[in-house]
Amino acid sequence: MSDTRQENMATEETLQEGEAPEVDLTADAPLDEVDALRIERDELKDRLLRTLAESENVRKRAERDRRESERYGGTRIVRDLLPVYDNLRRALDSAGEAAGDADKALMEGVELTLRELLKVLTKHGVTPIVPEVGDQFDPQSHEAMFEAPVPGTKAGEILQVMAEGFLLHDRLVRPAQVGVSSNPG
Repeated sequence: MSDTRQENMATEETLQEGEAPEVDLTADAPLDEVDALRIERDELKDRLLRTLAESENVRKRAERDRRESERYGGTRIVRDLLPVYDNLRRALDSAGEAAGDADKALMEGVELTLRELLKVLTKHGVTPIVPEVGDQFDPQSHEAMFEAPVPGTKAGEILQVMAEGFLLHDRLVRPAQVGVSSNPG
């Protein structure tokens, strides 16, 4: 048998075993050109992997932004409705028990409106922060409107609640506005 025929048979046996044949590129191309092609291939492969990773990051970021938009997209309208809630609350507080029969019907309507507003806000994930007099001041959910040294109280104790605060899911929309004791101990 000739040498060429023996090489072909050896190549066929190798291919049948599932191995790729060795290609000697140096016979056809200069060594520098082969190295340059390998370097270019590696650079392109690296760029492709980086582009795929960046695409995946953009997809994840867009998904996170979409979820946040759904969850917290109503923040502006909630902030705009809070003064309405405050005004209805003040109307009820100012009327008190001194209202006449005609005023009682009006105050009942205001109370129903306030409850309905709170019900709608709650339905959309808004929860009120209602501190009580005597509670400890929490800077994460309360805003100190004033400090006063009141005898018989501890420093940081809530003296007065001026306005309720509100959370939208777990995000603070407005802190509760409170007056705080400033006694030194």
